Amino acid sequence: MAEKELKLMSGWAALTGFIIGLVAIVTLIAVAAAANQPWMVFLIIAAAMFWSVMAFGFIINGPNTSRVVQLFGSYVGTLRETGFFYGHPFYATTKVSLRIRTFETGVNHTEEVKDAAGKVLTAASHSRVPSKVNDREGTPLEIAAVVVWKVIDPTNAVFSVDKYEEFVKVQSEAALRNLASRYPYDGSNEERTLRSQTAEVGEELRLELHERFASAGVEVLESRISYLAYAAEIAGAMLQRQQAGATVAARRLIVDAAVGMTEHALEELSARKVIDLDPERRAAMVSNLMVVLCGHTSAQPIVNAGTLYN
Repeated sequence: MAEKELKLMSGWAALTGFIIGLVAIVTLIAVAAAANQPWMVFLIIAAAMFWSVMAFGFIINGPNTSRVVQLFGSYVGTLRETGFFYGHPFYATTKVSLRIRTFETGVNHTEEVKDAAGKVLTAASHSRVPSKVNDREGTPLEIAAVVVWKVIDPTNAVFSVDKYEEFVKVQSEAALRNLASRYPYDGSNEERTLRSQTAEVGEELRLELHERFASAGVEVLESRISYLAYAAEIAGAMLQRQQAGATVAARRLIVDAAVGMTEHALEELSARKVIDLDPERRAAMVSNLMVVLCGHTSAQPIVNAGTLYN
């Protein structure tokens, strides 16, 4: 539905008229009592009822707030101006905040509960329950995201969806689940993953949410992954897998460095003619250097009292 801007008269001018009307009613009561005219009672009652009904037309609209106005079920317009206004007494207004709001998926809030005497029965609290989804490889994950949003079209927010705040939360959960299922948790450096490219994944989530919220008059300003972890049932196994991968990568780096250092040592010995090694002695030196360079512990020197052949 296309939004129509609603212009209303100043509430201060209307308030002045209401004060004058109240003075007129009081004066009419005084005149009726002095003139002893019973028929004037009906006129006073009618004037008082009219004055009371018209008093419901005052509207106060605060900063970053809009009001969607209806009259007997028909859309009249949207009030965006800030201030004190007066309109039709039978206007039905729906207040819509235009402030920037944020929420995190998977966070449940519990409101404070009080009894009739005002005693707190249940304190307000919140708990985090991240969404459990499967990534592209089928690995169960726990994931949550922070979404920053605001209403830019109050008319569609009121008329296009039922409870637009709940709509934003439900659609954000659905979009996050859909996005997480399209990428692996971890992988090679060339591949986009949930763990290594969180900024890019968050931007893609924002674009998807923007499309979903367009019909509800809501704009997504920012979205980012706030929590990402393996599900509890596989967290231990995946930790061991990551540790094994890190160990293999570290050993590969050590071996590559050791091979280069051994090769350099042999080249230097040969170039400087320090020692002339036959193939067997060369193989023994390579073996000893690789053991020293690749070993987990410090090498223990052994004094050879004989020769390589004895």
